[in-house]
Amino acid sequence: MSEIMNPERKKQIIKDIIQQLHQGLSVEAARDILVKEVGSITSSEIAEIEQSLINEGMSTEVIKKFCNVHALLFESLLKREIINEESTAHPVHLFKLENREIEKILSELKQQVRNGDKEGIKKSIIKLKDIDIHYKRKEQLLFPFLEKYGFFGPSKVMWGKDNEIRDMLKNALTKIEVDIIYLNSLIEEIEGMIFKEENILFPISLEKLKLEDWIEILKESKDVGYIFIEPPKDIDTLINELKTAVIEEPVIKDEVINFPTGNLSPKELMFILNTLPVDITFIDENDNVKYFSGGRDRIFLRTKSVIGRKVQNCHPPQSVDKVEKILSDFKEGKKDSVSFWINYKGRYIYIKYFAVRDHNKKYLGTLEVTQNITEIKKLDGEKRLLDEGT
Repeated sequence: MSEIMNPERKKQIIKDIIQQLHQGLSVEAARDILVKEVGSITSSEIAEIEQSLINEGMSTEVIKKFCNVHALLFESLLKREIINEESTAHPVHLFKLENREIEKILSELKQQVRNGDKEGIKKSIIKLKDIDIHYKRKEQLLFPFLEKYGFFGPSKVMWGKDNEIRDMLKNALTKIEVDIIYLNSLIEEIEGMIFKEENILFPISLEKLKLEDWIEILKESKDVGYIFIEPPKDIDTLINELKTAVIEEPVIKDEVINFPTGNLSPKELMFILNTLPVDITFIDENDNVKYFSGGRDRIFLRTKSVIGRKVQNCHPPQSVDKVEKILSDFKEGKKDSVSFWINYKGRYIYIKYFAVRDHNKKYLGTLEVTQNITEIKKLDGEKRLLDEGT
């Protein structure tokens, strides 16, 4: 229906739905009207219609009510796609597809070990290092949801085994020449992990997790990545539609700031900003200094009297034109950041300006981040978390 309906007709239907939402129509009922009257519709079509309504004078605050409708629309479609484990879009199905590809590489590696094919062994081990992505998706997505339902076993035990395999893969290239036993042990560990996933982890996850959990896992899986497989293209499109539909902005409720990625009290937020190993200053869209962090060891002096001052007035006359150029490039979308580094009072200072934009790429201001990197420049080799205290 979406392909043949006149765009103006679609716009009129959405306009009517928005007006009904403003009068108290529920989001679910609005979604049902949209499906019945329009059928399929993409986020880009909706965005174009919304922009057209804004151009005609409709308030953006009124239109925002409709964002929940198309988010719910795409979420409903996604639910239908992953309703059971056998679906090609279900996260467990995709995990298993990866395991089948890992098994193929292991089969090749076994043959290469038997034949003493050192070059082949090397190529197979390099391929297998991508298993880290498979494990990350499991650890960062499956484990947290299981923990929400009081099931902590996998994250306490299986994560440790994942790390053992990672370490074995890291060292495997140095073992090709002399240690066939090591390579066979590596193969056994990876095969053992596949068995544990498919006979313990996945069945427990299917039992404990709800459909909404699997949708969230599928949405975030794209950010972590996949190995050796391509997720279904239609699902990829649907996830993009859903992410476009959902406008994630902070909401203040009960003296807590609810961000899309977590919740903080104003006190927590202030001390987090002051604890950062960098100094930050924010200049709003009108070039007024609006905020600076209050760390104890600021590199450049800031006084409260600077708040509300034009940033151009905070710089010596000979550098104002450079400041204007940076701000102009940010506002016009020509650049997203600019970096400088200087020697200052015996320290090496890194200064970076970032254009701050919202989800619609609208310029909100500029963030200045200043960091003393004198000690960072001296770092060499590695120091891991496990090395602490040893």
